[in-house]
Amino acid sequence: MGGMGDPRKAVRALTPSERRAMVDQELGARHGGVAHVRELYALGLTYDQVLAETTAGRWHRLGRRSIGLAGPVVSREGSWCVAVWESGSGAVLDGVSSLLAAGLSSWQERIVHVSVRRGTRTHAREGVRIHHCRDLGRTMSTQPPRTAPEVAVLRGAAWATSDRQALTLLAMTVQQRLVPPGRLLEAWGTTARHPRRALLDEAIPLVCDGAHALGEIDFARMCRRRGLPEPSRQELRHTSQGQVFLDVYFDDYAVHAEINGVQHYTGLAPVADARRRNDRALVKDLTIEIPVLGLLTDEDGFLDQVAEALRQRGWQGRGADHRRRTPGGRRFRSGSAEGGLGQNVRQFRGDTPGTA
Repeated sequence: MGGMGDPRKAVRALTPSERRAMVDQELGARHGGVAHVRELYALGLTYDQVLAETTAGRWHRLGRRSIGLAGPVVSREGSWCVAVWESGSGAVLDGVSSLLAAGLSSWQERIVHVSVRRGTRTHAREGVRIHHCRDLGRTMSTQPPRTAPEVAVLRGAAWATSDRQALTLLAMTVQQRLVPPGRLLEAWGTTARHPRRALLDEAIPLVCDGAHALGEIDFARMCRRRGLPEPSRQELRHTSQGQVFLDVYFDDYAVHAEINGVQHYTGLAPVADARRRNDRALVKDLTIEIPVLGLLTDEDGFLDQVAEALRQRGWQGRGADHRRRTPGGRRFRSGSAEGGLGQNVRQFRGDTPGTA
């Protein structure tokens, strides 16, 4: 069609079925089974031809600008396009919706999040949440257009229904390599206002550089606050894999706490970690695995597990019940000693989906 001078002349010569086949070939797969009316007109169709197809029920009017080519039920990808086209001028996918379009997996979201510049005239639509922003931030020239991942994840964390969901989204986005850690740190450094500022000030360095940022949390300080024995840090051991450093080791009780950053859950890292845990088990060490974000979301639960491990190895102390508050002054609800580790490992790995 692109080589003809007036596409309307070529379309006029087609039968209705040939015209629909041409539209399916040109536009059907481009936007998940939906099309913008402007694209249909650009192919050479007239208003009356589009109206004839929608009146006959072969195509479906989804909004002022959107046509469903495959039926009234729209695919996920199609719903993103319709949300952007129908919301207002200059709209872009944002937050979790932008991340899903970028490839985020293991996350469910019922709402499509769209952002527009403040002052834009918008049109409400069921299942779409429109956010008005002074600055859209960096955007991607995709179809449909969306905010860049480092922008989307920070806004998604702001719009999350809970602190735990915000941290899970943050960890999954870095874990799945949708945004380089350095770019996320840079974006956070230029963020002037955020509803979860205190929480993310602590969480983002952990997610982006867990091993280095561990000193900011100071696991030994946590142990002292709870009345636990003083652990050593970065203990050198010789194993079947050569020399390795143990994150936290309680020498008198052969208890080992491994603080795992996001890099421990990607690629072949779980294989090396399993070898290391097995090596410690073979020399009778008792190992507790703690995802680094677990120290933010469920510190009490994990330290309860450390205390129980120490008791099993002969520690006679009771420990102080100094429960931790989050940086913003709120208290997380800790899991039980039996369920806390599994729950947080699943959240950190991204197996627990988010919901709107």
